[in-house]
Amino acid sequence: MLTNICSIGLGIPEFAIEQQQIKQIVQKIFSYSDKQINRLLPVFDNAAVNNRQFVVDQSWFLKEHTFKEKNDLYQEAAKRYSLAAIDDCLQNLDFLNSEMPYEAIDMIIFVSSTGIATPSMDVHLMNARPFRQDINRMPLWGLGCAGGAIGVSRAHDWLTAHPDKTVLIVCCELCSLTFQKGDSKKSNMVGTALFGDGVSAALAVGSESPYLSLRKKCTPKVMTTSSYLKRDSESVMGWEINDSGFEVVFKKSIPALVDSFWREHVMKFLQDTALMEEDIHSFISHPGGRKVMEAMEEVIQCSKDKWRYSYQVLADHGNMSSATVLYVLREWLKQNVAPNEKSILSALGPGFCSELLLLEWSN
Repeated sequence: MLTNICSIGLGIPEFAIEQQQIKQIVQKIFSYSDKQINRLLPVFDNAAVNNRQFVVDQSWFLKEHTFKEKNDLYQEAAKRYSLAAIDDCLQNLDFLNSEMPYEAIDMIIFVSSTGIATPSMDVHLMNARPFRQDINRMPLWGLGCAGGAIGVSRAHDWLTAHPDKTVLIVCCELCSLTFQKGDSKKSNMVGTALFGDGVSAALAVGSESPYLSLRKKCTPKVMTTSSYLKRDSESVMGWEINDSGFEVVFKKSIPALVDSFWREHVMKFLQDTALMEEDIHSFISHPGGRKVMEAMEEVIQCSKDKWRYSYQVLADHGNMSSATVLYVLREWLKQNVAPNEKSILSALGPGFCSELLLLEWSN
């Protein structure tokens, strides 16, 4: 049984800020010495990020905010932009022959790591749109940058058991709202140079669902998935929870882990699926950052063109944690990829973990 990704929608926050503007804001915020600031600021120029979008304007970053202030804003903005992404996904006539009814969705998977809510945010989304009351719900929290890929994997698991059903995967990450003005560690500077806000929603349809006929063009179907966890690596990336909220943990060893840990995973995945690099049409990779992408290219040794939309999304939106990989998949979905071509969707996240999915494009 196979899972078909039929449409992807976006909820793009309203405040767009160019990288050079953010660099200037940072110089106002952090009280570094001239020597320190000159050593740290090049991270903004080397991040391969040109523009980002946020749910707050520039002035918000100049003030201190309590955890409650941030989380209240998270809940409000998460609802607004998740609904925008859902509406875009289910009503997108570039991907669908006609609009998908909200009532036809059998499960919502809501993925996020940048704010908290109980009841979970999927409940707020259900109450704002005419979803059925008997819908299945799967909120996933704490998966960070790997969350988008893992969300699609969990949808595939469920649709394998229920091939006549449909799943809506919503990835909502408002990284700006985790910003800690008083955190002067280098990891916060790297995060400030890299992360943006974004929301994406994907429609996954089982192979026996009548709604499969709504897809308009050649779409990717999930053939197989693979998860891999590096033991005793909790300190590589994630959150340190303190009185001000979420403090970013982002170790400089991540590109080196791509060369060792991710190499081991992807080579085993290619072996298990009996594929070689030349069999792969495209790599739909979560762009963790420029150095991470370059380390992946070193492992795979293929044309940079196969990664082009990962670089494009990174440049246009920054790293939006779990939501980013669906932005990348959407760019590939907009292209006329030929039937039977194969892609690998990948993401790395806290744990330290890796998620890989083999996709095959089909009419």
